[in-house]
Amino acid sequence: MSQDDRDIEKGDPGKEFEPIEPTTSSETTLATPAEPYEALSKEPDVTAVGAPCSNSEDVIEVFRGRRHPSRESHASRSSGNSQQTDDDDEAHDHQVPTHRTRSRAQSSTRSVKREAVKVPVSERRGLFARLCIFAEVIEPYDYSRGKKWFITFIIACAGAAAPMGSSLILPALQDIERTFKVDATVVNLSVALYMLSMSIFPLWWSSFSETLGRRTIYIVSFALFVVFNALAAVSPNIAMFIVMRCLSGGAAASVQAVGAGTVADVWEVKERGRAMGIFYLGPLCGPLISPIMGGALSQSLGWRSTQWFLAIFGALLCAFILFALPETLRRKKQFAAAAVQEVEAVVETDEEKSGSGRPQLTRTSTRQSVQVQTRKYWVMARRAFVDPLRIILYLQFPAVAVSVYYATVTFASLYVLNISIQQTFSSAPYNYSSTIVGLLYLPNSAGYVFASIFGGRWVDAIMHREAKKAGRYDENGKLKFRPEDRMKENAWFGAILWPAAIITYGWTAEFGESIAAPMVANFFFGIGSMLIFALATTMLTEFMPRKASNGVALNNFVRNIFSCVGTIIASPLINAIGNGWLFTIIGIVALISGIATIWAMKTYADRWRVGMDARMEKAMGE
Repeated sequence: MSQDDRDIEKGDPGKEFEPIEPTTSSETTLATPAEPYEALSKEPDVTAVGAPCSNSEDVIEVFRGRRHPSRESHASRSSGNSQQTDDDDEAHDHQVPTHRTRSRAQSSTRSVKREAVKVPVSERRGLFARLCIFAEVIEPYDYSRGKKWFITFIIACAGAAAPMGSSLILPALQDIERTFKVDATVVNLSVALYMLSMSIFPLWWSSFSETLGRRTIYIVSFALFVVFNALAAVSPNIAMFIVMRCLSGGAAASVQAVGAGTVADVWEVKERGRAMGIFYLGPLCGPLISPIMGGALSQSLGWRSTQWFLAIFGALLCAFILFALPETLRRKKQFAAAAVQEVEAVVETDEEKSGSGRPQLTRTSTRQSVQVQTRKYWVMARRAFVDPLRIILYLQFPAVAVSVYYATVTFASLYVLNISIQQTFSSAPYNYSSTIVGLLYLPNSAGYVFASIFGGRWVDAIMHREAKKAGRYDENGKLKFRPEDRMKENAWFGAILWPAAIITYGWTAEFGESIAAPMVANFFFGIGSMLIFALATTMLTEFMPRKASNGVALNNFVRNIFSCVGTIIASPLINAIGNGWLFTIIGIVALISGIATIWAMKTYADRWRVGMDARMEKAMGE
């Protein structure tokens, strides 16, 4: 890495890269905006753009990544108009920040639409890359809009697989109980451990994608998804069924880790917000339609048909990816080379401490070579399997811990509610069929969609209002936003609405009231809980602008673990104390948690935020 690159990596404003595109006299250098606080003073993680209700384009300035140097020769042979620069030594992955300076004219629109420069078939990357009908290109931004939307569509469909698998069998849980002759608590493990695997596996899928590329990860993970669901469909006992369900959830969760990065690979920042919104429709629509499909399948063809459906769906996705999704990662991370550098640095330090007088490894002994090789494999294994778990260390920061805690309480309550719907309405006095039980999950989903559409606009208006009221403008006259601005009347509304709704559901279900009463309560639960989900997720991305993907991964990790716990204990608690008291306890805990969170953010958020970015890097050893 050159000195200039190191200066840029450290944020030295005095160093600039050479421009990517020809400049004109009308183009001016982009002024550095005044920063509202240190945590947002550096470049963000672009996956934050996909967060619900995010104002990332107004909060912080996002720069584009530079091009891959190793394939520049292909561009010069194929297109004389394509001007490229060398890439940073760091791997360019859109799940981590990238660095590029650009003019004001470039930030709003590209001056010239460049033709995509294709990579020769023999040099395409990814598993079975030659089978892909779409050519890999050097600069994914140069794909036509049609191809970009097609890639986004494929990833959105793939993103629906994991949440679909979690809720498809909910209406069929009672049928599975009868087949395997076990009680509800044991069967619920198939849902609980599925959620647990969805929380853990994405950490490693993300790590592997940096080395193997996105296409390879998708093909491998969905091939495994097909195999595990087929094995779940033919399981002769509950133990095998639960294990296969757990593994299938972990396989499908690859899109949670890599999907947003793929969308960010092909869409520039100015267009990425809409593309991310389309991508997230997949994970949203999965839980919306899967209980209905699961109920219809289990009633007409038996519960095993739900697992065959998932296997067929996974096979179709695998075929789509195999033939229509090119590699989009600009440069793969070289784990082996990085591991050797780390080991050599350690060996040099050890030699200096021992006084051997040979700090350089240009003439290493056989013993030293063996030492380096042995340590190299350990370091590679540690980076791939152990380092991803370090995101847990972010919980030491109060702003992160409070946001994750409140999101976890809300998400875990949702899965307790899911189990209650299945158990309550498939039994007396309701005794509904699997198909009808599947339809009873619609009010929650309708509430999520309603809050997603209108809640974002509401939060945007609140953010602008608060910034204007405080007179926060930068030197260019743009409003400066703060994460805690999001916790105003919208937060109070959500924090009161969903606990009240879930308590109402509990008692109306407990007394066997008309089905309309608990379903209306569930609709309002969906609205209130989605407001909180969006709020917490977006605040995390803004408290951690340079580590937004880590913040989202941490949130998924913690909330899915507690959702697993909630799914396991739901049935025994319903049997012990009933829906009324169970959801009253949950509602009271949620109400207290919401009030405490809003108060803490209003009182301490400014103090927590200042300097948190620098402390994060130090605490994480970066």
